[in-house]
Amino acid sequence: MKNHIAIYISNNDDKLQLIEQIISGAIFKELKDLKHGLFSEISLNKFIDEEIIHGHFDVRTETKNSLLHSSEGERKKALLNHIILQKPDYIIADNVFGNLDVAKQADIEKTFSDLSNETQIIQITNRKDDILQFITKTYKLQDKTLVEFNLKETSQTNQNMRFVEALPQPYRPISEKINPLVKFNKVSVSYQERPIITDISWEIKRGEFWQLIGANGSGKSTMLSMIYGDNPKAYGQDIILFGVKKGSGESVWDIKKKIGYFSSEMLRGFKRLDSIGNMIVSGFFDTVGLYKTPTNEQIKITEQWLHVLQMYAIRKQSFLDLSKGHQRLVLIARAMVKHPPLLILDEPTNGLDDSDAKLFSELINKIAKETDTAILYVSHRKEVGLNPDFIYELTLSEKGSVGGKI
Repeated sequence: MKNHIAIYISNNDDKLQLIEQIISGAIFKELKDLKHGLFSEISLNKFIDEEIIHGHFDVRTETKNSLLHSSEGERKKALLNHIILQKPDYIIADNVFGNLDVAKQADIEKTFSDLSNETQIIQITNRKDDILQFITKTYKLQDKTLVEFNLKETSQTNQNMRFVEALPQPYRPISEKINPLVKFNKVSVSYQERPIITDISWEIKRGEFWQLIGANGSGKSTMLSMIYGDNPKAYGQDIILFGVKKGSGESVWDIKKKIGYFSSEMLRGFKRLDSIGNMIVSGFFDTVGLYKTPTNEQIKITEQWLHVLQMYAIRKQSFLDLSKGHQRLVLIARAMVKHPPLLILDEPTNGLDDSDAKLFSELINKIAKETDTAILYVSHRKEVGLNPDFIYELTLSEKGSVGGKI
């Protein structure tokens, strides 16, 4: 029987260094000089960069698409199939279930379970609930050293980080009297004669907190792009955004200035050397990074957000020096500085550890409670402690996904 290992880490641990130490044999000497496969967003990012720079695809999905233009589920399956073909002696499996729906989680877990009969698996995870069933030993990093970890131990929480200060008051609120903010009336979308969604009717009203769920490929991204993006499929549909019928002359920028937006994809390959304070205040200008001089009012609101996040003392430090979890808190504040009517959170907790996911949930609950901003939270994962008012589910169908409140 193979000795399969899980390493439970936090977002403060250096995962890249950990992977390098595993591959070099510095941690597990028996792995030195053995052939490895790396199932990780790190590998996916490298393949996607190659696609962008050189225009060739080393890894293709089952539908022959590039990774760049595929869903997270398609990317992960394609990467795992590519790794299996290389016949490695062991596989490092990092964030196995991130961004996958329930069915695809079960599918990829079965694939790893079958692989475990012949190939050693070393799992890296920051969620205890994601540890694979066949794992035989679990470790955690303590002072950069692996120590055995009992899963019954309480995961480390940041007891000093609590959002006690009140959120800033609205900055020149937009469309404050418009209700509902978003209205879909019998909306149907097809791509190349393949139906994606059919007869979707849904309203998001001021101050409501919604979670949008559905299987990979059920049309969640399509619906988001018709609200936030410039999806041409939205034109000619009965969609009303902030009191204006879609396609009646508004620009995509007219829509975007009324929406705060965050996606875990925003951090993919992010390398800008901006300070924490500048990242937040840039939200007033819908830029990533500060290119204009903010007003005194904008600076004051930014400082209030820094106090809420307990980051005022480190406001001049680099945004990149923060943990993933704290980077996301900053980007949520950036999305909220204008007090937008709608805040969209697209798979926002992918890659977060248990502790930072708890902080994220606390901040979003606070925004839901203390502001009139409606929240649209899109995720397969039901975060413990996160309390949406309503759930809208897309259900796959041959005639296109149908939707309904559950």
